[in-house]
Amino acid sequence: QVQVVESGGGLVQAGGSLRLSCAASGRTFSNAAMGWFRQAPGQGREFVATIRWSAWSDSNTYYADSVKGRFTISRDNAKNTVYLQMSSLKPEDTAVYYCAARSKYSSGSALYTPSAYDYWGQGTQVTVSS
Repeated sequence: QVQVVESGGGLVQAGGSLRLSCAASGRTFSNAAMGWFRQAPGQGREFVATIRWSAWSDSNTYYADSVKGRFTISRDNAKNTVYLQMSSLKPEDTAVYYCAARSKYSSGSALYTPSAYDYWGQGTQVTVSS
């Protein structure tokens, strides 16, 4: 059984930084993707960032325009863990952040939608105060 577990959320002042972690267990994702989405109260689930990898190519990263230049997604292969380093945080970044994993390789454009992912974590709250 695949488990996806997020950690690292919390309360931070505007301009500060946080690092979220997402560990996947239960299977090996050799050609896959893992990403982050967020959901603010009363809003839909919004794409934040994703990283895609395969046995035959280097990793690719994709970001929402709203976080480009401020957030960085990375992956530790040995730990099957993905990180989201968030800097220059703004109050509008406040949301529950969800990690998602996809077990098959995909085109980059397909990874912007929640339906592209097979497994989800429970979410971690990020609150940015002004």
